[in-house]
Amino acid sequence: MTLRYDIYAIGNALVDTEVEVSDAFLEEVGVSKGVMTLVDEPRQQQLVAALGETNRVHRRASGGSACNTVVAAQYFGANTFYACRVANDDTGHFFVDDLLAAGVTTNMTSNKGDGISGKCLVMITPDAERTMNTFLGISETVGEEAVVEDAVKAARFAYIEGYLVSSPSARAAAIKLRQVAKQHDVKTALTFSDPAMVQFFGDGLRDMIGDGVDILFCNEAEALSFSNTDTIDAAIEKLQQHAKSLVITRGAQGARLWDGQSVIDVAPFPVKAVDTNGAGDMFAGAFLYALSQGENFASAGRLASAAAARVVSDFGPRLPAAEHLAIRRDILGH
Repeated sequence: MTLRYDIYAIGNALVDTEVEVSDAFLEEVGVSKGVMTLVDEPRQQQLVAALGETNRVHRRASGGSACNTVVAAQYFGANTFYACRVANDDTGHFFVDDLLAAGVTTNMTSNKGDGISGKCLVMITPDAERTMNTFLGISETVGEEAVVEDAVKAARFAYIEGYLVSSPSARAAAIKLRQVAKQHDVKTALTFSDPAMVQFFGDGLRDMIGDGVDILFCNEAEALSFSNTDTIDAAIEKLQQHAKSLVITRGAQGARLWDGQSVIDVAPFPVKAVDTNGAGDMFAGAFLYALSQGENFASAGRLASAAAARVVSDFGPRLPAAEHLAIRRDILGH
């Protein structure tokens, strides 16, 4: 089988709208800060109405955790496929057009369903923390049909978004992707996505991981919570039961990696963070791109750390395509 894709990913399809808010606003509308909360459409509309005209909207873009990851990898130079579900509505068409414009292949160029496409309201506070209220819409119903076996077996990596754990059909699709990938010797990677997913859906995540993945992506809080440990070293030891290698991001402290043989500390790139939305997604996209091109974990970590530092220094979960190439040249030399 000729490889056509560096990454085949499955995840939610959401159109993100990003807005600057105050901590007082979050308290006023009863939103938990710093996590992703699933809401129904009336609640999301209520929040949009509460925002009014005083809060600054930065941008609207196709989003979702794994979507941001594959777009980043594509911009670095990878060839990617994104499996998801959108409806035959304006939001769904916007999502697909935005994805295709980035160069990503998707299963959603046809067969869009009836219903409402997913939307995410991303609220950024002055401390750069991102708080998300998500209406999944039809994205919640993504199922095993999204696993296109011919495309999976033509990929280097199969990447699974942890947010899928909240939906039975999406969780089944994630499990199928891992199984199909393993059958065809395609390396598997999974991200926990959010501390709330670990807290409330830990057993479901264990089902998605099954007998193990090749790479597990998480942040330090998720690692400690999932492993029920108090230190990152203890977490690394326990998480090795679930993954052959580990990528644990630590915010301003950089990252700690386990490449299957040794622990590698990745230094942070000093930066003034204004928006942490998308930092982990960018880290994963840069990291998987580098691995797909034959780089080792240390080099992949340096590229990912540089890219994540750059993305948090401005608003939005993505960078312009040209900036990826500049970062790649600076860090990898090509």
